[in-house]
Amino acid sequence: MKTSLEIFLISLRLGISSFGGPIAHLGYFHEEYVRRRKWIDERTYADLVALCQFLPGPASSQVGIGIGVARGGSLGGFIAFLGFTMPSVIALILFALLLKELDMADAGWIHGLKLVAVAVVAHAIIGMASKLTPDISRKTLALFAVIITLIWQTAFTQVGIIIVAAVIGLFLFNKKAEEDTEHFGLPLSKRFGTICITLFFGLLALLPFLREITGAHWIAMFDSFYRSGALVFGGGHVVLPLLEREFVPTGWLSEQEFLAGYGAAQAVPGPLFTFAAYLGAVINGWKGGLLATVAIFLPAFLLIFGALPFWDSLRKNRKMKGALLGVNAAVVGILIAAFYQPIWTSSVTSSIDFAFAAVLFSMLVYYKLPPWVVVITGALGGILLGYM
Repeated sequence: MKTSLEIFLISLRLGISSFGGPIAHLGYFHEEYVRRRKWIDERTYADLVALCQFLPGPASSQVGIGIGVARGGSLGGFIAFLGFTMPSVIALILFALLLKELDMADAGWIHGLKLVAVAVVAHAIIGMASKLTPDISRKTLALFAVIITLIWQTAFTQVGIIIVAAVIGLFLFNKKAEEDTEHFGLPLSKRFGTICITLFFGLLALLPFLREITGAHWIAMFDSFYRSGALVFGGGHVVLPLLEREFVPTGWLSEQEFLAGYGAAQAVPGPLFTFAAYLGAVINGWKGGLLATVAIFLPAFLLIFGALPFWDSLRKNRKMKGALLGVNAAVVGILIAAFYQPIWTSSVTSSIDFAFAAVLFSMLVYYKLPPWVVVITGALGGILLGYM
């Protein structure tokens, strides 16, 4: 009980203070869990980060779950997740309810938040492209992903691109994958891992079927959020096109509401996947927000719990690591396509918008101001632009 409370309080403090996205979160985790508290050593932490980069889903959240598992077993993993995620979930559900109650979708400050989204995603693209597409072959793969995503805008396009990229990487990039043979282990059995992996794929196959035969609204919501969480490689920003195509064209919420929430999500600490809590609350109140949160993070739980017992053998396979290099390059292309549509096309509508987005980008990247400062500036600037 004492260990569980300790895990919760420390992860809650990180959930309240960890601004800056997944890379920043990994830095906070390293400082708190490795250097300060020594819950795990440097080697184990590096292995855990590598595993979570390999899996689809929110990498920083999965690392936090893994550290909780190392400290307190499967219960510790859940408690660590709860503490880290709860603050931003509550904040975004409240924001959604306020937005809906006051009908502020066309307010000037909402437009400012949309321009913040332009700056944030542009920053993410630059950072990811420099690391994930360092050579001409991976740049070409990213370009392929951009073109296909923009030409064929269907619910299955991103999944198809990821599969093709994995196959290409399997054969083309396996020689680029580094060897890594250090031992890695956490207290979960292979039987438990097998059950979790089976549940992951079982739900992925079963939920669309249940959605069709029942027509139930809540099953449709759960299915859309679960699939989005299960098929995302590359972190929170890449979930944007999947969620946008699940909910905006179907009329569940407007593009204005979608982008307003995405801008607001930059102002809160914790994982960007909690953006789902906002979407769920816009669609169906606070109950919808909680349902969306459970659905989008459930794949992350099942995958990290399922993969940890088998990670030692998996990470030594050069072909599997080569496939991941191909997937990461395609993720950059998908992100670029999402940057253009819907973010750029619905946010930057004039030269003044472009100039203000450039200011916000400079604040974030060159002056290295905290994200919440950039968000507040964007909201205030949006109000001023409304009077021009």
